[in-house]
Amino acid sequence: MSDKSNPDVLYTIVDEAPELASASLLPIIRTFAAAAGVNVGTKNISLAARILSAFPDSLTAAQRQINDLAELGTLVKTPEANVIKLPNISASVPQLVAAISELQSQGYALPDYPEEPSTDAEKTARAGYDAIKGSAVNPVLREGNSDRRAAKAVKTYAQNNPHSMGKWASDSKTKVSSMPADDFYANEKAATITAAQAGDAKIEFVGSDGTVTTLKDSWPLEEGTIADATFMSAKALAAFLTDAIEDTKADGTMFSLHMKATMMKVSDPIIFGHAVKAWLAPVFDKFGAELEALGVNANSGMGDLLDRVADNAEIMAAVDAVTADRPAMYMVDSDKGITNLHVPSDVIIDASMPAIIRAGGKGWDAAGNKGDTNCVIPDRCYATIYDEAINFFKANGALDVTTAGSVANVGLMAQKAEEYGSHPTTFQAPADGVIRVVLANGDTLHSHGVEAGDIWRACTAKKAPIENWIELAMDRQRLTGSESIFWLDAGRAHDAQLIAYVTPALAAAGVADKFQIMTPREATAQSLKTITAGNDSIAISGNVLRDYLTDLFPILELGTSAKMLSIVKLMNGGGLFETGAGGSAPKHVQQLVEQNHLRWDSMGEFCALGESLNFLADSQGNAKAGILGVAAETATQGILDNNRSPSRKVGEPDNRDSHYWFARYWAEALAAQSDDADLAAHFAPVAADLAAKEQQILAELAAAQGKPADLGGYFHTDPAKTAAVMRPSATLNAIIG
Repeated sequence: MSDKSNPDVLYTIVDEAPELASASLLPIIRTFAAAAGVNVGTKNISLAARILSAFPDSLTAAQRQINDLAELGTLVKTPEANVIKLPNISASVPQLVAAISELQSQGYALPDYPEEPSTDAEKTARAGYDAIKGSAVNPVLREGNSDRRAAKAVKTYAQNNPHSMGKWASDSKTKVSSMPADDFYANEKAATITAAQAGDAKIEFVGSDGTVTTLKDSWPLEEGTIADATFMSAKALAAFLTDAIEDTKADGTMFSLHMKATMMKVSDPIIFGHAVKAWLAPVFDKFGAELEALGVNANSGMGDLLDRVADNAEIMAAVDAVTADRPAMYMVDSDKGITNLHVPSDVIIDASMPAIIRAGGKGWDAAGNKGDTNCVIPDRCYATIYDEAINFFKANGALDVTTAGSVANVGLMAQKAEEYGSHPTTFQAPADGVIRVVLANGDTLHSHGVEAGDIWRACTAKKAPIENWIELAMDRQRLTGSESIFWLDAGRAHDAQLIAYVTPALAAAGVADKFQIMTPREATAQSLKTITAGNDSIAISGNVLRDYLTDLFPILELGTSAKMLSIVKLMNGGGLFETGAGGSAPKHVQQLVEQNHLRWDSMGEFCALGESLNFLADSQGNAKAGILGVAAETATQGILDNNRSPSRKVGEPDNRDSHYWFARYWAEALAAQSDDADLAAHFAPVAADLAAKEQQILAELAAAQGKPADLGGYFHTDPAKTAAVMRPSATLNAIIG
């Protein structure tokens, strides 16, 4: 191990399957890196760690957790930053409550999560927890814009080893349904802040009696910032959901709601709650008082509701009667009876919609049967990409992954850009009135007439990140020559302001002819046409589309988004290397606990590791780190070429096996290289030992499978128990150290 006190690379401690995999992979990384004088440290940004760091006064000195997220947030603003970020939980309220409960059971005297805080202590606890839920990590760390693409080796492997694709029928009834009016898209207003308007704005609610209530007393707006405001009508949403349920029943399809209640932690849980109420409308109409007395909050989902009314036979009978009268429901887990509306964090749009599209437009009902589904996405801002994709595949059939090109992405996400930065500026209207943004100079920037229950939000995209995003797009186009499209809708208020940045920047650089600007619907059709012909495209998009597109296209092209190469060029010179999506991580943990088989694929970690080491070599002049990075890329290629990725089935090779093979291929590549004799000499015996003891190591790994695994927790696992589960080969451990 390096004797340097400051880590050269920081590897994040996270949650669920990615963190379990780290218990096996990180010791390998640290041992190999140390041979090149590279110190790999860790920062804990798991949900449990974030909870513990928020309540130091409730804990003993030994239990207190340093706020690693805040420290990382400072680091990513420096040129020295080199962070490998694994996917973490963006917690919904049910997940947050479950994590608190687990920590309390382990002896941490944390306050309960107060659903309706009344005392000062409860209000303080609620504020602390609200800062943790939803997308609390990414806005802090993403001090740069996103460059996501499939690594060449991963793409080649996918073409040569095509994953399963469902068959599309031209008469498929699967469709996307969205609000026709009065949604966020329809009501959006946007402006670019001038020097005269810059300063701390306020967000106010003006009641129908003229009373002014300050919702946010300081909203900093810099010159050049695009500032948006919009709202969704609660009445229009409720009417739309009622119609969508009836429309689904008439079509004979399944009802499915697709949103992102984890990232949009204020607005989307409210929308989700409206869907639960619409689905169980007769129950809420008849038993509203009883449900309120039982503490039912529709925003927490049907699962929470059913738990609370389980002992009330009359309400349960009413729920059963409504269910029998409704159309079929899209299921998260048919075997366990977990519906689309059970938990707001169970169905995440950027994972659920690509899964339906990959499956030929099919979902699964309560009986486990496949069928067409009405994909309900209330707001129209980005729903059109899925609608257009469905239309394209109905007309053209499923994508041929053996010949398809790729869609890479350059995403605007730095400094809490766009909707994902709107958590502190999203409010539910307390009554009828007006919500307005009042500038530092006293002028009103935006105002909306609202009714009680409407969902109002504001967000920003700052000048420097926008300009950096455009430059990154020009760099990627120059390096690849690929078709390059800005996914911007001139008919949307926010996008029109972005276009006013993009158009002159492209013209000034003399590259306007190399780019197109298209609405998301048009860009979806064009990109699918391009990759169907075997060519590549670059999608240059805003923050939410970045998230959606870097799941949609990889899931279609590669079978997963976890294998994407995700590089964040931090604006102050550092590097953030993300390792892919973790939406399926909970199911992976469930299988591990039941069968001691972890099917999580660490390909994203392998790719990020190589990029991080190469970046370190360039930024610090560490030639040995560069050799390590090149060898890691060779090892990644070896995993793909030799089909060493994890299997989904117990008794077959899993995540731990893939780590053995990665270590072996990495050691062999380092032993074989001739650029550094010391590294070659160091790793030659390691490579020989790993090869000679292959059968013994694989036998020890296989012997661990097939029986339950004890991790000592879910959100806050026991390190020793986790290490025992994830490092079951004494032979491999002895070689690695």
